[in-house]
Amino acid sequence: MSDELGLTAQPVLTLLRRHNAREDLRSLARLARRFAVAGIVVGNPLHLSGEVSPQAAKTYSFATQLGQLTSLPIYLWDERLTTREAHQILYEAGHARQQHRRVVDQVAASLILQSFLDAKGWETRPFTQPDAL
Repeated sequence: MSDELGLTAQPVLTLLRRHNAREDLRSLARLARRFAVAGIVVGNPLHLSGEVSPQAAKTYSFATQLGQLTSLPIYLWDERLTTREAHQILYEAGHARQQHRRVVDQVAASLILQSFLDAKGWETRPFTQPDAL
């Protein structure tokens, strides 16, 4: 989540994925309503080369469905190396490697959102499903 001015990102919680993608989408939609969000930033898992990965294709589909369900603008944002950076931040903060698993996704998500906010990504056009994947 960001503050109302869109200056800082901070973690709220980590949703546990269910076996049903529809339930995951509904959980995210409930959170969006609860926190009155104006848009959703989705990490785009590209290859390090910048090419679309198989996971990115799945992410596009998920983002499209999330946008349809919530009627909110969806922004895909590069997430390359954020998990690595999150581990480094946790390590430098003195957290044992064994403890990282519980919070690394929250830290990585905050890094993605902060990068988006810093780049004023919210001023860009929201994501639309590409013609071909």
